[in-house]
Amino acid sequence: FAHFDMISTFSKKNEKFFVNTDGPDGILNEFEISHTFGVYPLQQYLIPFSDGRYQVLSICWDSRPKKEGGQRWFHLYQNERINYEDELHWTKPSQNWNFMCAECHVTNLEKNYDLSTGTYATTWFALGVSCESCHGPAAEHVAWAESRTVSDQSYAEVKDQHGNDERTMGLTFRLKEPHPAQWVLDPKTMKYARSLPLENDVQLEICARCHSRRHVVSDDYVHGEKFLDHYRPRLLGEDVYHADGQMDGEVYVYGSFIQSRMYHKGVRCTDCHDPHSLEVVAPGNALCSSCHLPELFDTPNHHFHMTDSEGASCIACHMPGRKYMVVDLRRDHSIRIPRPDLSVKLGTPNACNDCHDNRDAHWASEAIANWYGLERRKEFHYGEALHAGRLGLPDASMLLTRLAKDFKAPAIARATGISLLGRYLNLNALKTVRDCMLDQNPLIRIGALDALGAAEPRLRLPVVSAVLNDPLRTVRIEAASQVAAVSTDTLIAKHRHATNRALDEFVAAQMANAERANAHLNLGNMYVDLRRYKEAESSYRTAMRVEPPAIAAYVNLADLYRRQGREKDCEQILQEVLGFAPDMASVHHALGLSLVRQQRLAEAIEMFARAAAIAPDDPQFSYVYALALNQFDRYEEAMEVLELIYDKQPNNRQILWAMATISRDHGQLSKAATYAGKLLKLDPLDTSVQQLLKQVTR
Repeated sequence: FAHFDMISTFSKKNEKFFVNTDGPDGILNEFEISHTFGVYPLQQYLIPFSDGRYQVLSICWDSRPKKEGGQRWFHLYQNERINYEDELHWTKPSQNWNFMCAECHVTNLEKNYDLSTGTYATTWFALGVSCESCHGPAAEHVAWAESRTVSDQSYAEVKDQHGNDERTMGLTFRLKEPHPAQWVLDPKTMKYARSLPLENDVQLEICARCHSRRHVVSDDYVHGEKFLDHYRPRLLGEDVYHADGQMDGEVYVYGSFIQSRMYHKGVRCTDCHDPHSLEVVAPGNALCSSCHLPELFDTPNHHFHMTDSEGASCIACHMPGRKYMVVDLRRDHSIRIPRPDLSVKLGTPNACNDCHDNRDAHWASEAIANWYGLERRKEFHYGEALHAGRLGLPDASMLLTRLAKDFKAPAIARATGISLLGRYLNLNALKTVRDCMLDQNPLIRIGALDALGAAEPRLRLPVVSAVLNDPLRTVRIEAASQVAAVSTDTLIAKHRHATNRALDEFVAAQMANAERANAHLNLGNMYVDLRRYKEAESSYRTAMRVEPPAIAAYVNLADLYRRQGREKDCEQILQEVLGFAPDMASVHHALGLSLVRQQRLAEAIEMFARAAAIAPDDPQFSYVYALALNQFDRYEEAMEVLELIYDKQPNNRQILWAMATISRDHGQLSKAATYAGKLLKLDPLDTSVQQLLKQVTR
């Protein structure tokens, strides 16, 4: 198999399977393939290493039928040349099966990573997702089954030997509702509704373990315990979701589904999917017609397409698919009404243009308007607030606050909006965040904690103290990371015990991911906040060891040395990084700051200039470079740097503030007033901007 200039050869010898391909040093070598995993539409291959790692080869087998383009080898990164130095190379940590994949592909994984030796002794009970993956340990179920006889009493009457209701069959728990509901048509509304309310969310939380984009926060999962006691799901971040919540990266269903109206009406996984056959419970539109009357919805009067065409398919319009890993089509489970009008506003995709890709979103939006007239969907969507928050648009703070208080919006969208409020943390936003800290939904509390990361440490404790004793571990861990920077002297007795417990849980959460640099980076940052500098340095150095080059750990260690007044050590370690990563803007920037502290300002400006040149779209690097130029009375050059980044990011408050204040300080009051006016439009309630504008317009 050829991928760019790398030719890999598969072979079989003595009933064993091998591949000759480029190894961790870039040299061709022969590796034994010990396992395949994944069945359809692709198979992937595991290669064991002597340290207990299983690495996932980037060359896969397309197991679709040939007529669908399958029965072929393909590379996961088809259009990229991935050599052994690339973080996506199959030998790197991002392709490590023990950490990245195994928990969801085997039953009862014990990762058994040894930090001291950097080795794994990973074990599992069964390859693949077996009964116990979902239902938990089943020894008592086996005992129950073996005790059954033909003469047993009726199913509903018999109690097992432990006194449990026969319906449990000795399982740790069943995933059906204790009193299953029916979906009943209301003749008044002509809509279906559950005959009984949901009694618990065990089923969804079990499925979410693997069908979510999430971060592990414990290594002691117990079946039936709360999802948020062991995992932190991703919010609708811009690297994985479009602004309106549609999937972009691989998000594995959960974060999409809990946005849907279906979820909020009580629909759960097994209403549509058979968990044992892995098939949907009815083919085609019949699946949706089990709850949505076909005479109303499965008709051209509703969908305006020819019967049996792709446009008449419910899932084509309401669950558009995206291909991941080249061949794996996955459908968006937010099950939304197509809104090409939002595509016009936000640049998001829509189902109409997925098919009509020769037309634009304006055309699709007009088509919807012609079909549905004034009744078409055009109400405010939470994506408009998230879009504004991501880009720093003038009404961002107002829209995000509105979303935070919108109890009809999906909790994950509200939580994302609240977390974005951290970028606009004025007094009004801080009050909103404080109120959200008491919300009943834990995702809202997590979003509020995210937002508080931008607040001064002294402002955090009064707000965070409300959740230090939260019933869910993920919330407590997030709270711990926010109060670590608060002086222990300010932790009155009633908070100190809760804080210490939460900090211990924070440490345990990082150690559950001890093979990754980020975990030790997080620990190092916490120890810095706690002023435990020796432990912080140890954590940063561990990050460098477990996942080189871990450049962020070098930069943070340099900053730790800065805190300790060890400026020469700070400079030395940053120079060391530039020796093997000369194009890292963050390192040039950090080195520039070190040189400023050493009064070597001319050298510092050179470093700032390099950082801004390497990352011309990063406003922070341009901002600091401009301030340094201004320090040398190079006003025109400073303003030129700021103008360049302002053209790319016209809603960046920090850049506008710098332009206004630098112009003011150089007597350019007209310019200063212009920039201050633009700044005030972005946040009319900002008192500091109001004062600035008064200064330059007197």
